Amino acid sequence: MKLVPRPEPGVLEVLLVSVGAVLLAFLASLALLWLYGAPPWEAAAAIAAGVFADPRGFAEVLRRAVPLVLVGAGLALAFRAQFWNIGAEGQLLMGAVAAAGVALFSGLPGPWMLFAMGLSAFLAGGLWAIFAALLKARLGVNDVITTLMQNYVAIYLVDWLIHGPWKGKSAFGFAYTDRFPEAAGLPLLPGTALAWPGVVLALSFAALFAWLLFATKLGFEVRVLGENPEAARYAGVRALFTLSWVALLSGGAAGLAGFVEVAGTHHKLLAPLQISLGYGYTGIIVAWLGRNHPLAAALTGLLVGFVFAAGDVAKVALATPFQLVQVVNGLILFFLIAAEVFLRYRVVLGVRRG
Repeated sequence: MKLVPRPEPGVLEVLLVSVGAVLLAFLASLALLWLYGAPPWEAAAAIAAGVFADPRGFAEVLRRAVPLVLVGAGLALAFRAQFWNIGAEGQLLMGAVAAAGVALFSGLPGPWMLFAMGLSAFLAGGLWAIFAALLKARLGVNDVITTLMQNYVAIYLVDWLIHGPWKGKSAFGFAYTDRFPEAAGLPLLPGTALAWPGVVLALSFAALFAWLLFATKLGFEVRVLGENPEAARYAGVRALFTLSWVALLSGGAAGLAGFVEVAGTHHKLLAPLQISLGYGYTGIIVAWLGRNHPLAAALTGLLVGFVFAAGDVAKVALATPFQLVQVVNGLILFFLIAAEVFLRYRVVLGVRRG
């Protein structure tokens, strides 16, 4: 068996290989469920009944998908420019902090409250990401390390706030802030926990990023910078300017995900692991699965949202640990990376002589 380099794969080939990788990941996940004592057919039936047969189950898929689409679309834009933003988790948390600060202390009336919360969350997440972009463009600092380390700063900032100056009067021995005023809550779809403005935000930003990437001068500079940084420099692409905008938009989208979580689901600032179930890290899978296309990230975000919702169903109906969701996400990423071989090479079978 030999691997022979092949030309650039077409859209259909990429789609078929990606779908095949995801299906293999799901089959491996069902095998894991079997090891936990849940036969695959029973697991599949329970998940289908809990997610698709119940309208509230599908609403839960959308609720999980909203932060994943926002983060994934932003990361798709960043990765196109070779800005390796691994800090979406921290940017999401900074957006949650900014939105909570406005909700708790601004006293703004009516719709102005939500507008200010969303704007402050976007700016907080974006500025948190710009710091790493400036270090990369000016000093050549590794953006993977910088953005990853910023996650921990954001986590400890949230922990300090909810245990210290922002701890709620009714929290007693628990760590969270006071509940937000009514004006600071996003409206829910009746009978569900889904904040429907979050769906609108996620789809709008995925479409906006796709338009920016493929129909504007900034998007052209992003693509040139990502494909060949040296050629971009000779072509006059302003690396600092381009990376700063990419970081602002990518981090800002993650910040908005934090706003949707605290304003639409929790209505307070609480522990980092309760605000985000690893959405910032899982967004990397969403962007990768969508081949760094913001609109494709909307579809892959829905798929990974289904994984999260299915994990909830499996935890209740099949008594499996929720950490199995992270295992499934890891398997998806593993099979996608392995599938790259079949996009870059043809497998040629032959008989060795001699």
